[in-house]
Amino acid sequence: MPDRLHLTGTLLPSDETSELWIVDGKLSDTPVAGAVTIMTGGWILPGLVDAHCHVGLDSGGAVDWATAEAQAIADRDAGALLIRDAGSPSDTRWIDDRDDLPKIIRAGRHLARPKRYLRDFAEEIEPAELITAVERQAAAGDGWVKLVGDWIDRDLGDLAPLWPVEVATAAIARAHELGVRVTAHVFGEQATHELIIAGVDGIEHGTGLTTEGIAIMAERQIALVPTMIQVGLFERFAAQGEPKFPAYAKHMRALQAGHRGILADARDAGVPIYAGTDAGGYQPHGLIGTEIARMADVIGAPAALAAGSWAARRWLGRPDRPVPGERAELVCYPADPRADPSVLTGPRHVVLGRTHRFLPGAGR
Repeated sequence: MPDRLHLTGTLLPSDETSELWIVDGKLSDTPVAGAVTIMTGGWILPGLVDAHCHVGLDSGGAVDWATAEAQAIADRDAGALLIRDAGSPSDTRWIDDRDDLPKIIRAGRHLARPKRYLRDFAEEIEPAELITAVERQAAAGDGWVKLVGDWIDRDLGDLAPLWPVEVATAAIARAHELGVRVTAHVFGEQATHELIIAGVDGIEHGTGLTTEGIAIMAERQIALVPTMIQVGLFERFAAQGEPKFPAYAKHMRALQAGHRGILADARDAGVPIYAGTDAGGYQPHGLIGTEIARMADVIGAPAALAAGSWAARRWLGRPDRPVPGERAELVCYPADPRADPSVLTGPRHVVLGRTHRFLPGAGR
């Protein structure tokens, strides 16, 4: 890539035409001699955010470095230049030294009970050990801890909470004492409500949200990451479990059927909403544009774009617009994604530090 780039376009969320230069991977708002113009016109977004992503994880658990690198590259080339890794058993700290890969904000490893989550994903502990485990994962992460809030209980034949309310409340309070936030995987109604009451900072999936829970989330500004693509797999999960657990299958189908309405209600109530693909495990990497486009179909393109770019960047402590002197993190499109969110599935240009990816067939 040339060490000096130049581009002009409409910088969202404003309608302003902006002119930007990039020198040795850093942004500049003043002219730079000898810069190569890569785009004139078009639409520019601050780097997209995948707020629920698992770099270093696949369906079998932890992956090797080469696989983790390929996952991060797939996310980058889709425009996800900032990732909140919502639980991974892999040590991906080496990615921090790579200027050409997305910035990752980690949550340590999932915390779950034995045989109450996917094999080889989580640190598995009993409720009495949860506070100590939170302390370990708080030290391993970047300001977040991830709880598995519910999973199928084979004795009940349906979803059930993993943690007694008083245990979850104490563990979340300890995390807050350590200065970290707690997010939780939850599908069903009971665990979702209990964890909201317990003081959790984020809800992943959120298919079990109720009107009361949404109101509390709005009041406390608890984040929701609805993972639209992942919830689209609920029918598959239901069919797999139906022979042994028909109540679970019925429940999962009902949760899937109500998800879009829940998301719309959360938007209307003022719940902060962010985009996440749940890549790793059941989902391939590189789908952030698809996730945002699906969200746009429910909450509208402006809100979905904010959820996957500038608002999510602010939430995670990153600049929400290009800042001179900072690393370049830009995603460019040939058409306005507010008018046609489908263009998000293929950026025309991705600029990350000194890396420039030109994708000539993208955005169509």
